[in-house]
Amino acid sequence: MAALAVLSLSARVTAHSGPPFPIVSNQAAGQYSVAIWTDPDATDDATPGGQFWVVLTPRGGAGSIPVGTRVTITIKAIDRPGPEVTAVAAPVDGLVSRQFAALRMDHEGRFAVRLAIDGPLGPAQVTSEVDATYDLRPPPVLFGVYLLPFVVLGLLWVKLLRKRRALRRGEIAPPSAR
Repeated sequence: MAALAVLSLSARVTAHSGPPFPIVSNQAAGQYSVAIWTDPDATDDATPGGQFWVVLTPRGGAGSIPVGTRVTITIKAIDRPGPEVTAVAAPVDGLVSRQFAALRMDHEGRFAVRLAIDGPLGPAQVTSEVDATYDLRPPPVLFGVYLLPFVVLGLLWVKLLRKRRALRRGEIAPPSAR
């Protein structure tokens, strides 16, 4: 029963694919200071696994990022030919200074990342690179496969304990008396 409960909850477990890491830290671009964090997971099922978080602050640190500042993220494979993939980032929790976009990375390998900012403080651009990899954790169904031998051994152990208890109580004859 416990194994089935764990397997039924495995959909929630797969929601997290590892911690993001910075590919750009406080880089000056135009009137902005830019940080880009990413979790670059490649996917085969057309889901946008390449996640990008952008943190903007005004250059010099005074003031705030004005409403209407728009961030566009574009990725392109470096290691093979392919189309550019672009997404417009959306503010996180309504904060223009923190924006998020997810893009599809269709294979493992190196990707060029270009971030374009357009807003009241003017345009800016930042470039970087990132290595996309597949999520290396096994699928949740394998958790059940790996757990199965332990469940079977536990059931056999319980069966043995019950048999010993029945022998002590005299409910069944010992094997030598049969």
